[in-house]
Amino acid sequence: MIKIATGFSNGGGSTIAHINLINELNKINLPAKLYGPHQWHLDKCESDLLKNFQIKKEDIILTHFLNINFRPDCKKFILSCHETKLFPLKELPHEHYDLVHFVSDFQKNWHNITHKNVIIPPITYAVNWLGKKTNCAGVIGSIDPNKRTHLSIERALLDGYQKVLLFGNISDHTYFFSFIQPFIKSGKAIMVGHLDNKELMYNSVDKVYHSSIIECCPLVKAECILSGIPYSELDPLPNDNPSLPQDIITKWLNVFNL
Repeated sequence: MIKIATGFSNGGGSTIAHINLINELNKINLPAKLYGPHQWHLDKCESDLLKNFQIKKEDIILTHFLNINFRPDCKKFILSCHETKLFPLKELPHEHYDLVHFVSDFQKNWHNITHKNVIIPPITYAVNWLGKKTNCAGVIGSIDPNKRTHLSIERALLDGYQKVLLFGNISDHTYFFSFIQPFIKSGKAIMVGHLDNKELMYNSVDKVYHSSIIECCPLVKAECILSGIPYSELDPLPNDNPSLPQDIITKWLNVFNL
């Protein structure tokens, strides 16, 4: 079995990437399962809680956001890294992995390690965006200093949008109350929160704004490109040409030697 063990399984880009990978592998009748400490992923793919994760000799294991310093007895042991400064490989043991997986050239270059590695972007799907005029802009993602949500709001308002819808969870409350709450009090921004229904989310806005300081392979950008949704970023981010799911699965099958 192909097993992904992650230290983070709440809503977010890495979790969605793992869910999509598990589902695509299952579609071609490969047994695959995602294990994580949170419950958000449990109804979205073949999955279980991390506390129930076990390794068998014939398993192909991918770990993510877990600091494991030994090689278990398994068929293949892969580190799947979706982060930069949150998981700095030069400071963490990684030589015992058979392979390190990165999601973009940018991320690989940031870590700058010599260990055997592969670059495979996350699986991303287009949504059915109808393009109806809503006179609203959208900001998608966690609300924190790295995402610079306030700059996205400001840019949307300067472009003439009267309302800015915020789709995401608050991951830094100090930042939220200092930088975002004033926009909400003024009625210019509306806190919607995380939505699993992406078509409902994207069809609520005319344009998406993004102002992150650093991201390895931004999911929102890829979804907008694939779906033809107007998108504005403050600084250039990776992921100008999202790959089709079947192309990404082919790359993973080569890694798994399947």
